[in-house]
Amino acid sequence: MQNEATRSAEQDIKVHRVNSFTRDHSGGNPAGVVLNPPPLSAGQKTEIARQVGFSETAFVYTGEETDFKVDFFTPEGEVDLCGHATLAVFSTLASLGQLAPGQYTQQTKAGILRVAVGPHGVVMDQALPVMRQGPAVADVAAALGVSPGIITGTGLPTAVVSTGLPDILIPVLPGQLDTLQPDYEAIANLSRTFDTIGFHVFELSRDASITAHCRNFAPLYGIDEESATGSASGALGCYLVHHVLPGETQFLLEQGRAMGCPSLIQVMIDAEGNTIHRVRVGGQATMAGTQTIAL
Repeated sequence: MQNEATRSAEQDIKVHRVNSFTRDHSGGNPAGVVLNPPPLSAGQKTEIARQVGFSETAFVYTGEETDFKVDFFTPEGEVDLCGHATLAVFSTLASLGQLAPGQYTQQTKAGILRVAVGPHGVVMDQALPVMRQGPAVADVAAALGVSPGIITGTGLPTAVVSTGLPDILIPVLPGQLDTLQPDYEAIANLSRTFDTIGFHVFELSRDASITAHCRNFAPLYGIDEESATGSASGALGCYLVHHVLPGETQFLLEQGRAMGCPSLIQVMIDAEGNTIHRVRVGGQATMAGTQTIAL
């Protein structure tokens, strides 16, 4: 009986629950963090992510050539990178006293990326941007439940941009972001056709302190909408440098307003003209407790 109890206990997985990209310790996007898990299959990690119920859960290991190796799972399966879960990982390690302020590296399916831990938050490097043409505006507008003019009136293109994960970036006229009526099946179909994670929709802000307000839809991965998307924010920063604000190096993005979970995401772009040399995304996180998942 004791051996059975021991084996059972070994399958209890402790998950740290963290709100990433919080605004004054409220809002944000929740992620799960599992530190130094036992050997787990991809199916078991997916099941843990499903039981946690957040858009992503990160599994953190000691790296061989890096400080850490991190795997990211949604309730539907593995993804190469997750910005808000990366923020959650390093915020958790710092809050537990396992990391001092400084520079670290993480091995992800999107490559080896640098992460800076400081007294006021975490800043992560992302991959350099890869850009390609997006879907037809008429198809995107239909999937969002708006007229094409809401998009074309901005004078900006739709585009697929990746700084680790590809998203379809879609501009809408100011004041229209909260009026969207997304058709999740149509968004999933377009995401599948264009080999992307989902839609990242934005409107330029009338508030001088904020660059843009955003919404992110990724139903193909079981995420109808999420309140902060770090990977898509890095992609949007690159888009803004190319199409809207050339020469700018810092952007502050707000996301989650329509969900009642306002989040703030900082984006820093190092560029010379249209050539981008470095992409960084940062913010603050708030610890929200732990839970135990029994496999």
